[in-house]
Order: sequence, then C-alpha cells, then structure tokens
Amino acid sequence: MPKLPILLVVFGAALALTGCASSASTASADKPQASTSACTPAGTISDSVTVTGALNAAPTVKFKTPLETPKSTERSVVITGTGTEKATAGSSVDVSYSAFNAETGKQVDATEYGADAPATALTVDSTKYIPGLVKALTCSVAGDRVVAVIPPADGSGSAKDGSIVFVIDVKKVAAPPVVLAKANGVDQPVVAGLPTVKLAADGAPTITIPKTAPPATLTIANLKKGAGTIVAEGDTVSVEYTGVIWATGKTFDSSWTTAGPTSFPTTGVITGFSKALVGQAVGSQVLAVIPPADGYGDKGVPEAGISGTDTLVFVLDILGTTPAAG
Repeated sequence: MPKLPILLVVFGAALALTGCASSASTASADKPQASTSACTPAGTISDSVTVTGALNAAPTVKFKTPLETPKSTERSVVITGTGTEKATAGSSVDVSYSAFNAETGKQVDATEYGADAPATALTVDSTKYIPGLVKALTCSVAGDRVVAVIPPADGSGSAKDGSIVFVIDVKKVAAPPVVLAKANGVDQPVVAGLPTVKLAADGAPTITIPKTAPPATLTIANLKKGAGTIVAEGDTVSVEYTGVIWATGKTFDSSWTTAGPTSFPTTGVITGFSKALVGQAVGSQVLAVIPPADGYGDKGVPEAGISGTDTLVFVLDILGTTPAAG
C-alpha cells in the first residue's frame, strides 16, 4: 500500500496555494458530498480493533491481519467525549489521528500528540476529504476517540490500496461557519499601476494585467473592505480566488470553477497568500501581487505553467473564518 492518500482531494487548492505535494487523494473535486445526516454505525470489524492508551496520547492499536474489508465504513467510539457540539456537514473538527494499513497492520500516517502539539483541522466535507474520513468525523464530539475502518470505496477508490484503519482523537468541534457567497464589502479606490478587476454577476473576477513590469515586492490592495470577523494567523479561512500569471495574463487556477468556496488554514498556503489574508475582515476582496520570493520560489510550478521568475496575481474573496485550535 503506498503512502496514504488521506486528506485533501481538491487539486487546485493544493497546487495554487500550498505549492507542495502532500498525501493527497486524487479524487475529483466535484465528487458529491457524502451524506452527513446520520451517524455511521459501528460494526463487527471496527469493534474488533483494540485501542489502548490515554486520549490525546499516541494510541496502541492492535487488530488481526489481514483485517476483513467492510462493505462500507464502520465507526466505533472507544472513548466517549463530553463535548456538546456534534460534528455535522461543514463543521470544523480539530483532531490527532493515527492510520494503519488494514492488511499488514503497519502504521502509514500519524499526527503529533500531546497537550502542546498542534491540532490538525479538518472539515466535515467529502468534496475536500475522502468520504470514509467524513463518515468517521460525523457525529463526533470533543473528547471522543473514534476507530474507523474505511474500505477502498470510501477511500482511494482503488481496491489495490486496501482498507485503512483510523484512530481519531477529537479535540474540538466548531459549528459550521457562516460563509458568504461573495465578497460584500465597500468598494475601495483603484490603485494605479496594479491589475484591474471586472466582476461577473456571481462575483467571479476577470483580471487584466497592465503593460508594465510587476512590483518587485509583495503588494496587497483592498478592492472591497468587509466589516466581518478579522482573520488571525492560523485561522481556517473560506475563500473564492483566481490566480493569474503577470507575464502572460493566463489564469492558472480558480476556485470559482468548482461548487462553493475552498477552505484552508492561513499557515498552509504560500507566504504571499497568507499575508493577503491575515488582518483582513470577512467580506473583503483583496488583490495580491506575489513575486517568486513570496510564492513558489525559483522552482516555480512547471505543471501549472509557473516559472521560477513569474510574479503571480491573486484576487481573493474572504467569505468566512474559523479560529485556530487552542
């Protein structure tokens, strides 16, 4: 079984914002979201996994190998939490987890554990994560330790990858944030020398690059100034964005081509994008001109047509924000 394709399934967001490879699933971003209206039941297979150790400490996990493959994801709660907010569609869930190859018992992925370890923030949304992980998170409350056995149909989609066993410690559950459809802030004066932006009825931008050299340093300008919550470092932010290359005017990525905004922590994106988010209010629309030093560096992203000397231009609508764990 290869390195676990556990989490993100939105290729555009992973490419345009993080600029780095991760253990990402290659499932389509327009895959229908798994139902999150009901709790995933336990089964004899998930119940057969033995987990010992304290919550928020690396667990000791034992099961018979090869573990039987369930027809659908099975979810057993081995420690019951006392939280009152239950994870539903769109909820933000902070977790620590360990994952195992169900055939061999080998651990294939794990987060850090401990009171001071950073939490992994996930969203109950199978357009962003494999359906089995969404089923495992749904109905969880803070303090739960959940065992989930995820078959290929709810994981990578390929039978050759086999099943995955997750042990998930739930640290925090936050209600789904209120997310705007598009930036609704007050229009701001146009800054001379920067790209101009024309908006479609749905808010999607068309960006026109001036026939001049780009700024040598990171340049950020408000196109609309919102009045909502201020984005803080580490928050998970919901945005719509379009990115173009200054030299060609070519769009290399846009969240507007998929259904609904995309969400990610401000610490999980390229430096220039993060700086364009932190300190801004929800409802704002921001123009960011990002030189290579604050983008993808001298390596660029050749598969997206971005060279190591390309300056990038992003227009991003800040539509919602969820505070970082802590």
